[in-house]
Amino acid sequence: MQELLDLARELSDKEVRPQADAAEREGRFPREVFRLLGRSGLLGLPYPERWGGGGQSYEAYLQVVEELARAWLAVGLGVSVHTLACMPLAVYGTGEQRDRWLPDMLGGELLGAYCLSEPQSGSDAAALATAAVLTGDGAAGGYQIDGVKAWISHAGQADFYTLFARTSGRPDGRDRARGISCLHVPAATEGVRAAPAEHKMGMRASVTAQMIFDGARVPADHLLGEEGRGFAMALAALDSGRLGIAACATGLAQAALDLAVGYARERKQFGAPIIGLQGVSFMLADMATGVEASRALYLAAARRKDAGQEFGTQAAMAKLLASDTAMRVAVDAVQILGGYGYVEDFPAERYLREAKVLQIVEGTNQVQRLVIGRSLTGRG
Repeated sequence: MQELLDLARELSDKEVRPQADAAEREGRFPREVFRLLGRSGLLGLPYPERWGGGGQSYEAYLQVVEELARAWLAVGLGVSVHTLACMPLAVYGTGEQRDRWLPDMLGGELLGAYCLSEPQSGSDAAALATAAVLTGDGAAGGYQIDGVKAWISHAGQADFYTLFARTSGRPDGRDRARGISCLHVPAATEGVRAAPAEHKMGMRASVTAQMIFDGARVPADHLLGEEGRGFAMALAALDSGRLGIAACATGLAQAALDLAVGYARERKQFGAPIIGLQGVSFMLADMATGVEASRALYLAAARRKDAGQEFGTQAAMAKLLASDTAMRVAVDAVQILGGYGYVEDFPAERYLREAKVLQIVEGTNQVQRLVIGRSLTGRG
């Protein structure tokens, strides 16, 4: 595993970090970076080698994500999103489907997006209304898709969309979750388009937009898993995705801590480096402790997943702690840098803008508390 982490660190230092500041200012999507990661074997780490994956444990994969996010959050988060988009195919797809699509997905030639949320269906994912209607029979059969997905990372940049749509039932019905299915939708499908990108406070190089499906048709064999079983697939993928966000948050917090420590060692006031001032050193101590705790928690959850144990509650805990810690560490990094923390000469202000989104994506931290609370009451 050390060789894998060394490779991730080398690519981060040479290819990822040097591009981050300019790309974030310009809102430039790092598509070539993802191709490089794919060709270097870092875009499909937790999936089988048979289809071009790395055959690595989730524990190893998440440490690579952390390293990438430490260099540039948009890249670390993008790898997590892509891994999430590949999961339904890799776990629930048929052998023929995997042979057809997975090698290019895991090799970096195809970049994915995960389409679950809708304008009126976010935390309550079972209320989604996008419809996929099966028409025709046999080889001529297919699904016609109509609806709008919201807050989609890689919208308009992805080569395929892992889409959750309603194949039966009503969004407000009692059995609404049982009518949701998962479909593989290539980006080139007629009737698929991205709305204008959202203007965000951070993560500007990572495109986020609505995806519009207007009479889009895909063959029947683009159904992943069984019809009507998509909601369970979505929840399983989100448990794993929350670990990805926890790793990203830990990487961002580590970057902010590194910046603050480096600055505090060099900045002199009253004739000595400010790191020797108790007020500063105590802040740094709390920051470092939070980062280590976040890392330990997401790795413990990953080991449960690798062992085949239930890990959903632990994933929620890891996402909650790591993203709250990242926000707090980013705020404190800006404070330690003082006026320099508030200007673009240093990345502290970017870290602060980026940290906020980690408390929202893959389920808000209020939802994570709901998941944890239900597990304690036995209703999880």
